[in-house]
Amino acid sequence: MSSSTLVLSRQQLVGECLKRAAQQSPNSDAFVCEGIRVTYQQMDERASQLAGWLQEQGVKHDEKVGFILKNGLPFIETFFGIALSGGVGVPMNFRLAAGEIEYIVNNSDSKILIIDSEYVNVIEKIRKRLPKVEKIIVVGSDHSTDEFISYNSIYEQECEYKPVEQLRDEDGCMIVYTSGTTGRPKGAVLTHKNLFQNGMNCIWEFKLKFECNQLIVTPLFHVAAMNSLVTICLVKGTTFVHRDFDPVQVLQTIEVEKINTLFLVPAMWNFLLQVPNVTEYDVSSMKTCMTGAAICPLEIKENVMKLFSNAGIYDVFGQTEMSPATTVLQPEDAIRKMRSVGRPFINVEVRVVDEDMNDVPVGEVGEIVYRGPTLMKEYYNNPEATEEAFKGGWFHSGDLVQLDDEGFVYVMDRKKDMIISGGENIYPAEIEDVLYKHKAILEVAIVGVPDPEWGENVKAYVVLKPNCSLTEQEVITYCASHLASYKKPKHVEFLDALPRNAAGKVLKYVLKSSNSRSNEKIQ
Repeated sequence: MSSSTLVLSRQQLVGECLKRAAQQSPNSDAFVCEGIRVTYQQMDERASQLAGWLQEQGVKHDEKVGFILKNGLPFIETFFGIALSGGVGVPMNFRLAAGEIEYIVNNSDSKILIIDSEYVNVIEKIRKRLPKVEKIIVVGSDHSTDEFISYNSIYEQECEYKPVEQLRDEDGCMIVYTSGTTGRPKGAVLTHKNLFQNGMNCIWEFKLKFECNQLIVTPLFHVAAMNSLVTICLVKGTTFVHRDFDPVQVLQTIEVEKINTLFLVPAMWNFLLQVPNVTEYDVSSMKTCMTGAAICPLEIKENVMKLFSNAGIYDVFGQTEMSPATTVLQPEDAIRKMRSVGRPFINVEVRVVDEDMNDVPVGEVGEIVYRGPTLMKEYYNNPEATEEAFKGGWFHSGDLVQLDDEGFVYVMDRKKDMIISGGENIYPAEIEDVLYKHKAILEVAIVGVPDPEWGENVKAYVVLKPNCSLTEQEVITYCASHLASYKKPKHVEFLDALPRNAAGKVLKYVLKSSNSRSNEKIQ
């Protein structure tokens, strides 16, 4: 046992990060959720118990465990428990439709699922189409059946956790699926080192202090939120977790718990600023305000800085495959470089290149490519996509950017027409693929349109087949039955034909620039 722990202590492992915090600060509050406070020692014990149970169920080194959980202590226990077990976690967006969950579970080779009780009905619909899944654990149910095991029952058993001596920090820790432009998501294999090193990078860039208090309200299945769990362990701080986003509850928690670190996507910051009596809350404890996942308007930045006068605002850019942070605009540059997403994180190498991998001159547009210890290992079960992404020895982001003479990055076009709504990445091709299956639709193009609350919303331009008819609501309802709700169009416009160039390519920029709208906004 001692030799195993000695070997593992030399690695940058997510599980060891928790155990180190438990050894150094056993009685410090680690995580607080729904009034329950858990120390580092208690979280280590809970995660180790789950890890031991998973091992006893046959989860071996590098085998996959999927989970669909909302924010809460079970998510955190599962995250660290899987990491300790030697298995690989597959966190899933709880907003996905049944068919989307089915694909990810099967593609990832998950043999065990851990789900919140509210998703039992969804899993029951697809259970017969999940042949690799051996056991399903349900959080929020005290009764076990032949098909579903109560999560609480795991902690009523005697399970011995055995450190996995062959585990290395280059091994996969989590597989995080990103929406694919071909309609199929890709699983980015993030290693223990990826997540550990990104946490170290964040400590440096955000100037985090030991024992800081952070609040997480963004969904924990997002890689940025998951990585915050690692970061806080590294500094032995306390994480307060809200199950859902409520701007009033956020302000109350900041005031009562003296929160000093908070990440919100721009839409969330905007909602927070709209609270009628927002200035009446004591937010003087706040030191670090972070935003990302979408471009943050200058007006929102200015209002955040005004409200949180003791804090600095950090604008972060990145993507899942980089674990995820790549560049950050520091507070001192928030106004001076308002259009920029900052400069590269420490330990992240950046180039801006043309199609032949030549560096482009300052001020010219090129693709931003990355290298460094936070770069994913591969796309799971997708060697072709992995080879394409790593062409030339760098990771190709698909983002078109330009650099200024001080090395600040400016995003010119989002990768492959991606839409970002409320911090969620939405890929037009996935929605188009669904709509093309409708018997009445001849052609369709999906674009993002500005939205004052969410940043962007989805708009569908539809060309109907001859002698066919559809209403805007019928198109939206059809999408809602095949996709996660946040991906469905909010607007639909019917056209006689889509604009195309001489090669037949749809000119989406023409659609984006058009101000015509034939229907009212769907609420």
